[in-house]
Amino acid sequence: MKGDRLVIFLFLAPAFLISAIFLYYPFFENIVQSFYNTDGFFNSKFIGWDNYKRLFEDEIAIGATLNSLELMLYVAVFQVGIALVLAVMVDSIKHGVRFFRTTFFFPIVISGAAIGLLFTLIYNHRNGLLNEILVRLGFDRVLWLTEQSSLYMVAIPTIWSYVGFYFLIILTAIEKIPDDYYEAAKLEGITGFQRMTKLTIPLIVSDLKTCLVLAITGALKIFELVYIITRGGPARSSEVLGTYMYQKAFNDGAIGYGATLAVLMVVIGLSLAFLTNKLLGNKDEVTY
Repeated sequence: MKGDRLVIFLFLAPAFLISAIFLYYPFFENIVQSFYNTDGFFNSKFIGWDNYKRLFEDEIAIGATLNSLELMLYVAVFQVGIALVLAVMVDSIKHGVRFFRTTFFFPIVISGAAIGLLFTLIYNHRNGLLNEILVRLGFDRVLWLTEQSSLYMVAIPTIWSYVGFYFLIILTAIEKIPDDYYEAAKLEGITGFQRMTKLTIPLIVSDLKTCLVLAITGALKIFELVYIITRGGPARSSEVLGTYMYQKAFNDGAIGYGATLAVLMVVIGLSLAFLTNKLLGNKDEVTY
């Protein structure tokens, strides 16, 4: 038994060491930095909770937080929702499953920077794809990135880029459901839409919960798509916590305040992930 524990420890030690060096140490160092007024890496002054007080008085930070939460809502509803619909549809077909798996998963392998550049070209006012289609149809060009629409325009590529990831998770979960369940449901007269709502979804709630937690926490880390497509504009209308943190820490040199924004992102992510787990709970039950 002791020999087995030693082998397990030796195998896990490198992973723990790498995590400690590149994940846990930077995270705790970031928390420490949030209590300092740091202008550059060496000029630091301890200021206690002043950065956090500044955070609650910063209108741009509040707006960026609200935008992040709104974007998170779109991601949680549409990314996971569309992935669920696609997974149910693909599971119901007999031929071409591999083709759809590959097609829907393809956006995942494209970098966020490339997707951001792609949609920048699509939204371009002068010769972008959308406006060229409108012109060919006889309509006027449209300014797609306005104060009212910029966040929606950023949400579209964000949702598209990760639908395939959740699609694969949900499809795999559906494929693990025993055929006996569906046969029993068919004998009870449950088919079509009722089969999805009364059988499939209740049996994959834990997987859906995982997808929701990943979508929520992932939405807080969105940076490159917003930065490339809108730079947080126009007039900060699409500013999110990731882009604002980058601006304060690296453009303005306020590393201490940037660290405070990072702490806020972690707190929001953990809180919402905990709340999601609590609300969904353990509901792996089937009710006919």
